[in-house]
Amino acid sequence: MEYLSMFFWVFFIFSMLSPWFKQKTLESTRINLIHRLEKNRGSRVISMIHRQETMSILGIPLVRYISIEDSEAVLRAIRLTDDNVPIDIILHTPGGLVLATEQIANALIRHKAKVTVFVPHYAMSGGTMLSLAADEIIMDENAVLGPVDPQIGQYPAISILNVLRDKDRNKIDDETIIQADIARKAITQVYDFLKRLLTENKCSEEKAENIARILTEGRWTHDYPIKFEEAKELGLCVSTDMPKEIYELMDLYPQRPGMRPSVQYIPVPYKKPVIPPAKNTDTTN
Repeated sequence: MEYLSMFFWVFFIFSMLSPWFKQKTLESTRINLIHRLEKNRGSRVISMIHRQETMSILGIPLVRYISIEDSEAVLRAIRLTDDNVPIDIILHTPGGLVLATEQIANALIRHKAKVTVFVPHYAMSGGTMLSLAADEIIMDENAVLGPVDPQIGQYPAISILNVLRDKDRNKIDDETIIQADIARKAITQVYDFLKRLLTENKCSEEKAENIARILTEGRWTHDYPIKFEEAKELGLCVSTDMPKEIYELMDLYPQRPGMRPSVQYIPVPYKKPVIPPAKNTDTTN
């Protein structure tokens, strides 16, 4: 009975500590891979990867987006980087707080050495704004950026303004009118920021105005995917020369475990199969 009790407690302690050890091992593997990428490119690598990850023993998933904590960490990393050292920033994000995003973008645009943004899957909204602060955007050929039109609560700012345009003002409630005033200011502020960002990033004033207008005017829904070809047509400096280490790093940020995966495959590279010749089924003499 004593041995059974001891076995129970050992098993219990192991079960409690196992997730912690697993997380620490994962973090160590990420750091080693980042070191390898920095050595290959001679740069400072900063990753901003927002996924639902099980971070605690209780397995509670955290919703991730660009936050003030992110901006503090990125600004600290940039301060620790000499002006002559290039910065590579890996983005995988749905966006986030405008304040935090603009702080990071301002810091990137002021960095004297080359800044490269890598987008292996998506960098929407605020992620796109950060991409515009880079000298070069490297996207997977299937990756996407997104519009940066402001959102007021659950509605696009431009849609709130359209209510004032399309409806008799006397039939509009005060709250909507107040939201429309905020929406107008938000669009102007984001447009002016993008224009200044692009101009400081060596864009002509005409090109900067055009890109800023297209991305903020609300011509698309906020989740519209701007593909590589469209980004190139907009005049952004984009390429698809993605280092393989970026994909390896993404594999080290797993989605929430403990649930049946919706996508499964054999995780090894496949080469072109050798197809055997078709058998002759002609039985005529």
